[in-house]
Amino acid sequence: MKYIGIHKKGEFSFSELLKSVKAREDFRRAGAIATFVGVVRGETLDGEKVEGLELQAYEEEANKVLGSICADLKKREGVVDVQIHHFVGEFGVGEDLVYVVVAGAHREHVFGVLREAVERYKSEAPVFKKEHLVDETGARESYWVSEREAQQKRGKK
Repeated sequence: MKYIGIHKKGEFSFSELLKSVKAREDFRRAGAIATFVGVVRGETLDGEKVEGLELQAYEEEANKVLGSICADLKKREGVVDVQIHHFVGEFGVGEDLVYVVVAGAHREHVFGVLREAVERYKSEAPVFKKEHLVDETGARESYWVSEREAQQKRGKK
């Protein structure tokens, strides 16, 4: 089983994630596990209705980046394990998109590292999100989030 990186939707579950953390030989040093589960939100930050998302990744590079982030954060004091599992495919509202887990000796070791892991994968990993929206008239629109953000920065919608 691949412990860090990109997975197709359905290839890896949250329960498998926890089992993989607890199966580590050095888990005996852990006293806390913090997790983040990213899910498909049913509306955009602007209040538009989201029907679903499509996620794609430059998989080879994304696996390197996610592995590097985890390896870097595992060096922190009191940290036993860091894993990031990002899914690709088509997703409906409420479905899981990403799991991030940090195991550490004490709770004070895990929360900051968890937040940093989330911020770093979002900014560093080549994972691309396409939102599928529907407006109040039933009209549908799809766009890659990075393209729309660029348009909004230039003052277009």
